Amino acid sequence: MSTVIARTVVRTVVPLILVTAIALLLQGHNLPGGGFIAGVLTATAFVLIYVIYGQDYLEEAVFHRTPVPSLEMFRHGILEYYRSAFGLGLALAAASGVAAIGFGEPFLTQTVRFLHHVPLYGEMELASALVFDLGVYFTVVGALLTILAVVGSE
Repeated sequence: MSTVIARTVVRTVVPLILVTAIALLLQGHNLPGGGFIAGVLTATAFVLIYVIYGQDYLEEAVFHRTPVPSLEMFRHGILEYYRSAFGLGLALAAASGVAAIGFGEPFLTQTVRFLHHVPLYGEMELASALVFDLGVYFTVVGALLTILAVVGSE
């Protein structure tokens, strides 16, 4: 059973962790950071929610699903979302490598395109490294939360 203080701290800290993860993800192809550390931070936010509120709360409040018994979780429960995130991440990372080939560059070579006249930004950089970082992000989140769900169900 968690205390009021623990629940209040988690409600305050989780949004800060998620905003930091997004910031690290978006700056990762130009500065230190990227998909891996952003994925670890996101998984940490989910771990905090899981530890303080429990897996049923995570399924109901975050994923809007009715919880299933732990034995069936491996086929129909929250694990489906984690596996999907893992698969999406692998597909994105592979697609970013193949996209470079489409531009006539070697596999996994970073390509950059600039968008001009973007509202609020003026000029915006689109780099293939961001797609790769997104793939790594989803792969790390999916893998860590799968481990959490499997260990937590026992």
